[in-house]
Amino acid sequence: MSTAEKPDAIALLKADHRKVEHLFAQFEAAKGDGKKKSIAEQICLELTVHTKIEEDVFYPACEGAVEEDLLKEAYVEHDGAKVLIAEIEAGGPDDEFYDAKVKVLSEQIAHHVEEEEQRVEGMFSQARKAGVDMDALGEKMAAEKAELTKAYKAGGLPTPDTKTLDATTIA
Repeated sequence: MSTAEKPDAIALLKADHRKVEHLFAQFEAAKGDGKKKSIAEQICLELTVHTKIEEDVFYPACEGAVEEDLLKEAYVEHDGAKVLIAEIEAGGPDDEFYDAKVKVLSEQIAHHVEEEEQRVEGMFSQARKAGVDMDALGEKMAAEKAELTKAYKAGGLPTPDTKTLDATTIA
């Protein structure tokens, strides 16, 4: 298989980031409740799968390799996104705050992506500089992503599992 078929962990995560950015732009431009609902559901699916593979594979591999505060912030940002995802999934475009929730989720994700992708200080740069094996992580993450996407499309999204973060969660 070529590198394009087997991206390293950072390439896979960045591709997810670009896809979700595109979906948020489509949502902003969408007309009609059916179209908005469809795009919002796709956003929720993509983000649910993305956060799960980051939390299951990428973040644990980064422990000790990136600044601890950056990792803690990432988990907290995920929890905030999961709350909005659950509310968006439970609602619909006719809800009073539906568009606002998607907009705030978009802003939160943009901030999160910026912290991960920052050139020198970002999580991706720190992990690569520390020698984290991005090829092995990429394979593991791609396999989990494929399984989760298939399962979620078949059975619907699970209710996002938000954690109560304390010192023992990340330590």
